[in-house]
Amino acid sequence: MKNIVVIGAGTMGNGIAHVFAMNGYQVGLVDISETALEKAVATISKNLDRMLKKERISAEDKANTLGNIQTATSLATVAANADLIVEAATENIDLKLKIFKQMDAVAPKHTILATNTSSISITKIAAVTQRPDQVIGMHFMNPVPIMKLVEVIRGYSTSDAVTKTIMDLSKDLSKVPVEVNDYPGFVANRILMPMINEAIYSLFEGVAGVEEIDTVMKLGMAHPMGPLQLADFIGLDVCLSILKVLQDGFGNPKYAPCPLLVNMVTAGKMGVKSGEGFYKHIRGSKELIVADQFNKNKTALV
Repeated sequence: MKNIVVIGAGTMGNGIAHVFAMNGYQVGLVDISETALEKAVATISKNLDRMLKKERISAEDKANTLGNIQTATSLATVAANADLIVEAATENIDLKLKIFKQMDAVAPKHTILATNTSSISITKIAAVTQRPDQVIGMHFMNPVPIMKLVEVIRGYSTSDAVTKTIMDLSKDLSKVPVEVNDYPGFVANRILMPMINEAIYSLFEGVAGVEEIDTVMKLGMAHPMGPLQLADFIGLDVCLSILKVLQDGFGNPKYAPCPLLVNMVTAGKMGVKSGEGFYKHIRGSKELIVADQFNKNKTALV
């Protein structure tokens, strides 16, 4: 494994590109938007500066990392020598299936095709390719340069050899890979999303306010951030999408998303990415400010 292609220059994509490039791999970062690519490289550079300031890397390390990244607006431009392609596009099944058909068409026969999906079936994705045994889930956690876990998800046809290759590759990135099987939500989100959904229901039903719910989970359960703050960080639209995958996949009403979450996403309140969710998010500020509609002078039933 020498040449890696990452599709999608968003938060996850640029983080994945960062980690591979920092570990000496040649990375082709692909996005249809030149602006998104420029922003991604700027983000990687900024994150490397943060590491440089903390003396975790040298100036030479930063230069080498950035030098290992090539950007492109066309997959065909960088796929010819790819050993691994990691798709990190939006959590949308139709989009992912379209991208995997393209990946399968342009990638060499030996190339492993991976998806960073957080909930969508690997088996379903693999079925649109001519190499289902070489399709696998490689679910990084956000922020990718910091978080150690990689969920390695085997589809129904994923081979033992491909699984071992991705497990070993993850370790080479100084990550901790955990092998799981292909069921809705895998492990991380099958457990996490119902907790977040229940926290939203607790707010929706007036059990407690935003800060109170998050404080209980932080102080009582030793979570680094409360579930509502975490939902804002993940993206409320992403949370809703994953809950729908769980609900559809298992046919169990316990995974039905809270109406409050549905309304917030419909209203464009996505969390950090939109500037407001359960909290207001001011660029450059770490202060947690509860969104106006959830302050104590208003009902939680919105």
